[in-house]
Amino acid sequence: MRIVVPKETVPGERRVALVPESCKKLIQTGYTVGVESGAGVASDFDDESYRAAGAEIASDAAALIGGADLVLKVNAPTIGTRDEVGWMRPGAIYLGSLMPLRHLDAVRALAARGVTAFATDAIPRTTRAQAMDTLSSQANIAGYKGVLLAAADLNRYFPMLMTAAGMVKPAQVFVIGAGVAGLQAIATAKRLGAHVSATDVRPEVKEQIESVGAKYVGIELAASAAAGGGYAKELSAEDRARQAQLLADQCAVSDVVITTALIGGVFAPRLISAAIVDRMKRGAMIVDLAADGGGNCELSQPGERSVTAGGVVILAPLNVPASMPYHASLLFSRNLTTFVQTFTKDQAFTLDLEDDIQQGAVITHNGQVLHARTATALEKGTE
Repeated sequence: MRIVVPKETVPGERRVALVPESCKKLIQTGYTVGVESGAGVASDFDDESYRAAGAEIASDAAALIGGADLVLKVNAPTIGTRDEVGWMRPGAIYLGSLMPLRHLDAVRALAARGVTAFATDAIPRTTRAQAMDTLSSQANIAGYKGVLLAAADLNRYFPMLMTAAGMVKPAQVFVIGAGVAGLQAIATAKRLGAHVSATDVRPEVKEQIESVGAKYVGIELAASAAAGGGYAKELSAEDRARQAQLLADQCAVSDVVITTALIGGVFAPRLISAAIVDRMKRGAMIVDLAADGGGNCELSQPGERSVTAGGVVILAPLNVPASMPYHASLLFSRNLTTFVQTFTKDQAFTLDLEDDIQQGAVITHNGQVLHARTATALEKGTE
């Protein structure tokens, strides 16, 4: 079977779906691998490194994708001028971070083309699937880099320092959301010497927050906010009001607020209102790591740095993992390679939609949209 890796063309995207070490592993497993020329350059993997791993380099993207059994990408396949979906043959398999609820047009096109599409962002968060989970590997990078962005832009030190001019108090960092990104943000801020507190609507993560060095703050919920699989669901109106008061009080005393909250790993709930920002200290900072999902802060401008009239700095970076493309690509590539090798039998990828991992990750197959939430969203869009 033939695996191909097209170049990513989304503006600002610097990652690549497979790095040379993974190409070599998959070739040893029995696959042939084709890579579009220049696909890995932005991640510092040149064409020659792919050739050395045994991959073929192709300059004609349409021919490359048209001859694929499996198409591996970081982002959803494109439609329109560069019609990656249209270039795929019926029966081909797509594997990557499809984010189907954000890319309904691509899902519709994949189904119409007869492509079997697996979204790595829909992989169940189970022990068996952990090594295939691109959401986790990329969120880890986002949490780390988000703290570095704050430290570089903040108007004060992170650590407590004893100097000849006197003592400097540590920065107060408040992290909202204790998923993978949030826990990495806590750990990184702690390593930089900040005083860190954190919250999450899932009280069961209290021990995880404390284990990486933060103080847990939270409310007693009227109903559980756990949605399963490490995700959170929306709160009741009563709990939202109590949570808003907690966030307002914590943000008011913080130098840095880092938000990472996503509903179902996809959409960002609005947690920090303009009124909460208005209470924050002059020179304080918000780093909204949920900007790709719309942002947790009402005043966030996705992709931009802004400063409020009260002097609060708001960073809302998009696609943070792409800012560290070497390691982001390396980890993403290992996730995809594990997925492919797990379901390889007799040197070929085997579809087994009864398997819990494939069942959870499959979005389209045989012309149908099998992912329930995506199918519902598509139906609502056509009503």
